[in-house]
Amino acid sequence: MLTPAEYDRLDGLAQAALVRQGQLTAAELCAAAIARAGAVNPHLNAVVHELYGPARERAAAGLPAGPFGGVPFLLKDFGAAYAGAPHTAGSRALRQFVPAEDDELVRRWQAAGVNILGKTNTPEFALLGVTEPALFGPARNPWHLGHTPGGSSGGAAAAVAAGIVPLAGAGDGGGSIRIPAACCGLFGLKPSRGRVPTGPGQGEKWQGAAVEHVLSRSVRDSAAMLDATQGPDAGAPYFLPAPARPYLAEVGRAPGRLRIAFSLGHPLGAALHPECVAAVHGAARLLQSLGHDVDEVPLPFDGRAVAAAFLLLYFGETGATIAALAKVLGRPARPADVEPTTWLLGLLGRTYSAADFAAARHTWNDSARRMGRFHQTHDLLLTPTLAAPPVRIGELQPTPAEQRLLRLVNTFGLGALVRRSGIVERLAEQSLEKTPYTQVANLTGQPAMSVPLHWTADGLPCGVQFIAPLGAEDVLFRLAGQLEQARPWFGRRPALTE
Repeated sequence: MLTPAEYDRLDGLAQAALVRQGQLTAAELCAAAIARAGAVNPHLNAVVHELYGPARERAAAGLPAGPFGGVPFLLKDFGAAYAGAPHTAGSRALRQFVPAEDDELVRRWQAAGVNILGKTNTPEFALLGVTEPALFGPARNPWHLGHTPGGSSGGAAAAVAAGIVPLAGAGDGGGSIRIPAACCGLFGLKPSRGRVPTGPGQGEKWQGAAVEHVLSRSVRDSAAMLDATQGPDAGAPYFLPAPARPYLAEVGRAPGRLRIAFSLGHPLGAALHPECVAAVHGAARLLQSLGHDVDEVPLPFDGRAVAAAFLLLYFGETGATIAALAKVLGRPARPADVEPTTWLLGLLGRTYSAADFAAARHTWNDSARRMGRFHQTHDLLLTPTLAAPPVRIGELQPTPAEQRLLRLVNTFGLGALVRRSGIVERLAEQSLEKTPYTQVANLTGQPAMSVPLHWTADGLPCGVQFIAPLGAEDVLFRLAGQLEQARPWFGRRPALTE
């Protein structure tokens, strides 16, 4: 019988190896994961849909003998559709929605051998960098239960950090893999645009800004899962060159002497928290000790332009999402169907013109060109993942006065008036002050990773981000493997305390 301590010491590849060797069974792993969830999920609210019965049946019947054969796994309750399971996207409008078919990415995850145990908490439509949906309530950070695990893949991050599963599905449209990785002391890589399939229902997600992958404790689990899922599917709009070697093989390879620039400039001109400064300085010293060339540079992109372009995407996609709810509801969506902030974002999305959208896309292209020129002289850009350590639960929620304003605006459809006032843009920019570093890689399509190299004096994780050229996940995995060996984090465990 697998003890909790034994289960906790194994990453996904180690679990699968023991299953292949006959030292463990998929049923034992499934039981251990469900037991761990029963012990910690009441404190975390990370898993919001339990699919334990079918998981037990699959474990008993036998799972595909892939690289993760028999490994317990969780899906984010947004993005990758799983036939027959609830898919609420954190919204009461979708409480009864159940997809009829699997997305291609879910098929590939299953072919890799994972055993899907349930679905994890996410903010409504994955719109926020914190996970506090009205439908399910907030997910909590295992390192400090009063703080957020980040978002939008916050439930996934909390579940992995607390040891329910060794890796879990996640998605990143503006930082939603990297932000929770930084908040929860995990490794989180956002692949390049087009690296992972988005079909069969969508050609691209969020105009190509969003991509899905996993959150994990070990670098090698992330690499092996990307090996299992990378490559275009039928009708894919993007085709990247296949990697020269399996990503798993890159984890143990020497990265060579990399030219790494770091920047501590805040993209929006705000103050950077001292712990985030310390995280980057500590990473820079570690990199120098490993033989890399490290220098400080100004940010190679226009932070305010990136934020403005991202916000227009954010407003527009929210408006489109709300309009698409009619297909599920059988009628046009109403304000009561979604959270007040979500409805207002949708109202704002309808106030912009095609010319506004085209201008924003020009910023995407300009940012990609700027980053391309930067990478002619530097292999990687190092920044904080976040501008501050994980915030407290509720800290970024609207105040009572703001909630009253939201109700008034939503009741009378005053999106255009609010947009002209500039109030919402200022509020949105204030929210991006905490997470201003991640969106540029979504707009440019570049791969980026958050690595857990720093913990605050209060014991909260504080990740650092590396951005690589388009298609250079191999460089990131080589460096991540080197950093993991030089400063191991796998053995650090949260205490689940207040």
